[in-house]
Amino acid sequence: MRILIKVEGKCTTDHISAAGPWLKYRGHLENISNNLLITAINSENKEMNTVKNQETGEYGGVPNVAGQYRDAGINWVVFGDENYGEGSSREHAALEPRFLGGRAIIVKSFARIHETNLKKQGMLPLTFSNKADYDLVQPTDLVAITGLEDFQPGKPLNCVLSHADGSSDTIVLDHTFNEQQIEWFKAGSALNRMKEKAAASS
Repeated sequence: MRILIKVEGKCTTDHISAAGPWLKYRGHLENISNNLLITAINSENKEMNTVKNQETGEYGGVPNVAGQYRDAGINWVVFGDENYGEGSSREHAALEPRFLGGRAIIVKSFARIHETNLKKQGMLPLTFSNKADYDLVQPTDLVAITGLEDFQPGKPLNCVLSHADGSSDTIVLDHTFNEQQIEWFKAGSALNRMKEKAAASS
């Protein structure tokens, strides 16, 4: 997986899914997704809404590059800081990364409601077991999350960061998934799991 952005500092739901004039698009996921993380600070260049497409080498807005990865069949992850997703319980802040091809959000700590919303969308909200490992993440890294074949409550996952120079680091990631939430993840979302159960009982 590619890294879409390594966010530095505060990242509220307003940073993830801006409000204001964007709210007129609440009923149109494709349009409102164009506000994904546009005011978050990119650790690489300390700028907002400017990230590098690691496949093409070109810079673009965060939602643009996310869509380019998705359309090329490339999964991506976001790395973040403390209390990621604090603020309002805006559902679009979890809908948008899933729609644009995101698979995991890996941070130092989460705001609880946003963490749950990500789980409902089939995303993987994960936290660094050692917060200092945030500093090991480089924007050019390829990311692999291992241990999902034996995904269990309370059992950490591993993340392999393959660096551009050929070296790698393996870090430990914690999660708060319970059995039901793991079913959501395996089904692709909570809604998908509800559909599976309804189909099985009919």
